[in-house]
Amino acid sequence: MSASIRYPKLVKELAAILLIKLALLLAIKAIWFDHPTLPAEGERQVSAHLLGTPDPVSTPTSSPAKESP
Repeated sequence: MSASIRYPKLVKELAAILLIKLALLLAIKAIWFDHPTLPAEGERQVSAHLLGTPDPVSTPTSSPAKESP
């Protein structure tokens, strides 16, 4: 008979613990993960890194010197 008395108490305690954990996870998400942080030209840099192509942002923009006769 004592096992049937403790069962609802156990359910209430587990539900309370789960609600507290859910509240903490939502608070952490709201504080640290509210906005995604993307660097400038991030998509281009990632594709250049993954595909092995030279990054156009990091290549020098100066033109090679022309030869004169």
